[in-house]
Amino acid sequence: MADAIRFAAIGECMVELSHEGADLLRLRHGGDTLNTATYLARIGQNVAVSYITALGDDPYSDAMVAAWRAEGIATDLVARLPGRLPGLYVIRTDNGERNFTYWRSAAAARDLFRNDDTPRIVEALHGFDWLYLSGITLSILDGDSRHALMTALDEARDKGARVAFDGNYRPRGWRDATDAREAMAACLARVDLALPTLDDERLLYEGETADQCADRHHALGVREVAIKDGLNDCLVSSPGGRAHVPAHAGVTPVDTSAAGDSFNAGYLAGRFAGLAPEAAAALGHRLAAAVIQHPGAIIPKDAMPALDVAGWALTAFRGT
Repeated sequence: MADAIRFAAIGECMVELSHEGADLLRLRHGGDTLNTATYLARIGQNVAVSYITALGDDPYSDAMVAAWRAEGIATDLVARLPGRLPGLYVIRTDNGERNFTYWRSAAAARDLFRNDDTPRIVEALHGFDWLYLSGITLSILDGDSRHALMTALDEARDKGARVAFDGNYRPRGWRDATDAREAMAACLARVDLALPTLDDERLLYEGETADQCADRHHALGVREVAIKDGLNDCLVSSPGGRAHVPAHAGVTPVDTSAAGDSFNAGYLAGRFAGLAPEAAAALGHRLAAAVIQHPGAIIPKDAMPALDVAGWALTAFRGT
């Protein structure tokens, strides 16, 4: 892929069991950064996608890696830790809304930045144009591992990489809200493009408006912010100004899993293809509207909407 934008998502993918009846479960896999990486790889548009995580040496880990490769995602930076396992979650839906139960305290991904493969992975970060992570990525790491990740981001940015971040705050993953605010602020000081969800941010900053959320991100040094608000407008804010971009109307959710993750993929794809922030947000809305009308985090390939941005100039957006 000549002159492709080199993109790596960093995080955790888990085994997903979703209820299809009171006593029937369907096996899939999912994780916020992996979901975004998958949809970005499907859109294509001159982007080479890698996923960075740690898994075990079990059959479920093998199946994940095989599935990612089938999606066109590079897996050479997936650490395989002997004797370890991926995390597991069970999902129930009620009128399209999700309820999760997790088993992840010993997941291999928690040791991504403290295993024998870590030096190779950190060095490889220097070769990417864009690195993408989330608040969940931060929440699974201990203090030393977070520090190692922040140092790696600094080194990668010194070599020209840019960083995209989705706060994706989940209270159960953190010691307390103060810990989450401090960790995310430290990360945002290294972020070029933020993709927060307003409901998540309000759990940390009660009563915050979208404009206040954008102001806070910019004050931390973030150049561009796209703030998701469910089925409401998205606020995009950058040096070029602010605009509200409406979501698709008349969409009835079946399962809101990966709604924000897929929006992020569409937005990133649009920006990488040279679209203005408003147009990129419209692309993100279009993909998210399709995703939430299907069960599971990753919808079938044949359910993907047409998202051809090839008519736009493929000038790589590198945060300049």
